[in-house]
Amino acid sequence: MHTKLAPEFKNTADGLAAEAILRKCVHCGFCTATCPTYQLLGDELDGPRGRIYLMKQVLEGQAPTRKTQLHLDRCLTCRNCESTCPSGVDYGHLIDIGRKIVDAKVPRPLPERALRWALKEGLPSPLFGPAMKLGQLVRPLLPAALKAKVPAPQASGSWPSRGHPRKVLLLAGCVQPAMSPNINSATARVLDAIGVQTVVAPKAGCCGAVKFHLNDQEGGKAQMRATIEAWWPHVQGQDGEAGVEAILMNASGCGVTVKDYGHLLADDPAYAAKAARISALTRDLSEWLPELSAQLKGRVKPVAQTIAFHPPCTLQHGQQLRGGVEQHLNALGFQVKLTGCEPHLCCGSAGTYSVLNPELAYQLRDRKLGHLGQTFGSAATEVIVSANIGCITHLQSGTATPVQHWVELLDQALQPAPD
Repeated sequence: MHTKLAPEFKNTADGLAAEAILRKCVHCGFCTATCPTYQLLGDELDGPRGRIYLMKQVLEGQAPTRKTQLHLDRCLTCRNCESTCPSGVDYGHLIDIGRKIVDAKVPRPLPERALRWALKEGLPSPLFGPAMKLGQLVRPLLPAALKAKVPAPQASGSWPSRGHPRKVLLLAGCVQPAMSPNINSATARVLDAIGVQTVVAPKAGCCGAVKFHLNDQEGGKAQMRATIEAWWPHVQGQDGEAGVEAILMNASGCGVTVKDYGHLLADDPAYAAKAARISALTRDLSEWLPELSAQLKGRVKPVAQTIAFHPPCTLQHGQQLRGGVEQHLNALGFQVKLTGCEPHLCCGSAGTYSVLNPELAYQLRDRKLGHLGQTFGSAATEVIVSANIGCITHLQSGTATPVQHWVELLDQALQPAPD
């Protein structure tokens, strides 16, 4: 796609990056076939190709409007289009640039600004945990819309006390410890069973994704730098010990962001090399499943259940990881299956999207739950598993079927080691 940048974007980092991405687009439209919002709304401007045209116009000097902003806001950033695109268009980075430019030119109404500020400052805040506990105490009294965002209290189980020579870092996350604390402790217990110690750096909280994707990109990058600093002693090694083997992510939304640190901080002379090292060390927890399944074989006794797996977009499209969870859990004796209908489509959670665009988000949620419920044909799905806290919470808000992280399933089936 030929692009003639407006003078204000020529020779700027954003302009040059956007131009390079736009040049790969050949207008084929394959992306529209797999775009969730295009399927719901049927509007070309609510599909990737239409949004690319809008961003191209802005980069070429056309003034954006509230309508431009709305179409970009409606994008889930699921990156399904990237999986479909035959030309390798880096849509995820392009939409980040486009939103940044449009938001700088189109003021939002006060209620929108207030809600976005509350989300970007509240979710990563240390006060989020106490606020969630208070919400859980009064959960039965909450209106339905708010109750859906406050999961029932969950016991987390114990954290392993043994030390091991092998160590990995785990990001605690900003909302996961408060909303579903058992995911982190289950991860630590499963890794402990194969002789790997899980280390959490206290000052590594939010990965920066929340602020970055709410267009506080500088605030998001500041959190990225803080996380790198908190992790760096463990990466380098300390007290004569070697550095950690990996940085494991049990929330695919955080994982896709941390794997992108090297790109996002590439122009930062103080952090570029460190960010690239962090990204290179980062693995989704499912990438360790081959080792987990090999070492735990014989120690796992799954309950006979029909289990449907929902692969988050940040796993299957953002990180391009597909098939591993089902393959290795089934090898351990679980009955896990991917739905045969639209497994590639987003569930509608998409970070803060379900708060900012609830009508579309709940349509996608109910569509996804319908497919997940029919995964086993005449047999009812008994458990739904996923790999991202946002998807888990969003799906659970629409069904009585238990929704949990796949590592919790593995932890529950784990038997003590033989003497």
